[in-house]
Amino acid sequence: MSHKVTAKVGGGEIHIESGKIAKQADGSVTVQLGETIVLVAACGSSKPRPGLDFFPLTVDYREKAAAAGRFPGGFFKREGRPSEKEILTCRVTDRPIRPLFPKGYFNEVQVQTLLLSADGENDSDILSMNGASAALMISDLPFAGPIGAVRVGRVDGAFVANPTHVQMESSDLDLIYVGNESNMVMFEGAADEIAEADFLKALEFGQESIAPLIAAQNELCAAVGKAKREFIPRVVAPDVMAEAESIISDRITDALLIQAKLEREAACNALKDEMAEKLTEKFGAEAITGFMVGEAFYAIQKAAVRKLVLDDGKRLDGRGYDDMRQLTSEAGMIPRTHGSGLFSRGETQGLSLVTLGTTDDTQSYDAYTGGPSEKRFMLHYNFPLYSVGETGRIMGPGRREIGHGALAERSIAPVIPNIEDFPYAVRITAEIMESNGSTSMAAVCSGTLALLDAGVPLKRSVAGISIGLCTRTNDSGEIEDYKLLTDIIGWEDSFCDMDCKIAGTDQGITGFQLDLKLHGIPQSIMEEAIVKAKTARTAILANMNACLSKEREEMSQYAPRIVTIQVDPSKIGELIGPGGKNIKRIVEESGCEINIEDDGRVLVYSMSAEGLQVAKECIDGITAEVEVGKLYRGKVVSIKDFGCFVEVLPGKDGLVHISELANFRVKNTEDIVKDGDEIWVKCIGVDDKGRIKLSRKAAMEDRKAEFSDDEDGDKPASDDSEE
Repeated sequence: MSHKVTAKVGGGEIHIESGKIAKQADGSVTVQLGETIVLVAACGSSKPRPGLDFFPLTVDYREKAAAAGRFPGGFFKREGRPSEKEILTCRVTDRPIRPLFPKGYFNEVQVQTLLLSADGENDSDILSMNGASAALMISDLPFAGPIGAVRVGRVDGAFVANPTHVQMESSDLDLIYVGNESNMVMFEGAADEIAEADFLKALEFGQESIAPLIAAQNELCAAVGKAKREFIPRVVAPDVMAEAESIISDRITDALLIQAKLEREAACNALKDEMAEKLTEKFGAEAITGFMVGEAFYAIQKAAVRKLVLDDGKRLDGRGYDDMRQLTSEAGMIPRTHGSGLFSRGETQGLSLVTLGTTDDTQSYDAYTGGPSEKRFMLHYNFPLYSVGETGRIMGPGRREIGHGALAERSIAPVIPNIEDFPYAVRITAEIMESNGSTSMAAVCSGTLALLDAGVPLKRSVAGISIGLCTRTNDSGEIEDYKLLTDIIGWEDSFCDMDCKIAGTDQGITGFQLDLKLHGIPQSIMEEAIVKAKTARTAILANMNACLSKEREEMSQYAPRIVTIQVDPSKIGELIGPGGKNIKRIVEESGCEINIEDDGRVLVYSMSAEGLQVAKECIDGITAEVEVGKLYRGKVVSIKDFGCFVEVLPGKDGLVHISELANFRVKNTEDIVKDGDEIWVKCIGVDDKGRIKLSRKAAMEDRKAEFSDDEDGDKPASDDSEE
């Protein structure tokens, strides 16, 4: 029997229904906003897979073209590998629910979202997140929910909950906020340089907006929820744990305080090997599994790291809580790219390369749920194994790389000039050279340097930093003590509780992402974190500006040059010509690439100034109108008894009457001009039918006046012999 609950959020209603379809899943719901509907189904295995030492949670989101009444793009007409939008929705659904499963639960769990209907107005990612929470809540899986998710926009200064795509076009904020009944759990998104104070207000608005969603899920769970299954968490036996501590606890702190990452890891691995050997000697090889060794050593490491931070006031690399690692910025070190930037923050290093292209290089994609279907600014992030000194299978970008690249891309996107001011497609390739914490923010910094090196006129420079958190909680899970950590390194991320990335300019925040290992944190802690992020960002921007504070005046010689020519849209057909004859001729003669927009903008791209000039003159010649009072050098194309016709612009000719050929009486036209002659003429009128009247006599008088004004008394070199 189906059961439906409704939550009124913003100006719309979200309906959550269970018991109608996919009833064999452990928990399944449909979630609807407007006419956008998703199905979310959750299933979990009854027992852990042997040998697993991690929680195998898989979240998958898929869009069907049929949901929007369309065929998939491409040759096969069937949905294939997930798109970037699908991958990002998987990640944003996964991250807030993962920490809400209990420690020691190693049973496989899958949460799958399927887009059933797309109305083109309401996005499906928020529905997927709420649906995942609701499906897990009514299932028998051990999930510490519910959580609620909402998108927050800001239109004309007012916050809007779950804005439509049309509203988002005029919004300067795109915040995805996730929280529980009292605290925030996750957020991510972008903004157009929003002030820190306004961003905090947006978080408060998000927390208020999710209250109806939390209440609706609790109502649904009370009506149809299953009793939670019992499970025995896999933990290390107490006697084994005690022995492990006695073997290495007096030396683990010294190993952790080694400042260099690789040396610290080597020292800790040596202790782990020693611990495994001695545990095996005492308890036997059958009792001491790889799982026991790994879990025991991780627990000892984690406790030691947290004691150092919370009790001893020490960080692993010797810094204070608010100290950043050494910063270095460099630009223009790669000669053949259009722009390059290298940014290092301690043992984290990013190299970004910029490529400028034409509008034909804009990325297009299927947008079944609505919103933009193309973008001209792209950032592609790569994380090779050598950046952490490891080997392994070399593959294409995974979900992590897609997610980190999206965070860096949306952090820089607000400062990219619009297409009218900078009519290029822009691509950043962000290559991580070294990794020890927050490489996505290094990609933001190196990407900004590379853009400036490429001559891209950014509104302002963008930098980013990650703020960490280490907490001590009581038996009820309430935070009793905490320390915020500026510029966290990898192990502080692993062993502590938060990774909060904030990017922005000196004017405000442009990109953000929060991930927690806790069930939630209060607004007050986030307020402190945002203040620390601004302080650190200011210092990073100063370091970057000392290297390169504005765009290069000269673009790379290898980058395409561009001229934008505005023509009357009614002239587009004439410019293209029959069968593209005219535009093809211009491309061949100039060697340029030419794109014509519907609004009459003609974008001419070339690798040489000469080619640009040729193309510009050809386009001007075809699209220009003959102006009364202007001199033209034209070609005689037809001789008549009453005068001659002269072509003054490509495809445009006018009549020079025999009385206008000279300042004396002319009996025969051919006494003055011959077919094919080039002469100077002046436009003296255009009649109602568009017929052009020209005068050689008037042109001679104007040019004589020009010559008489020349101080040297010499004719210009461009003058023809007829004068």
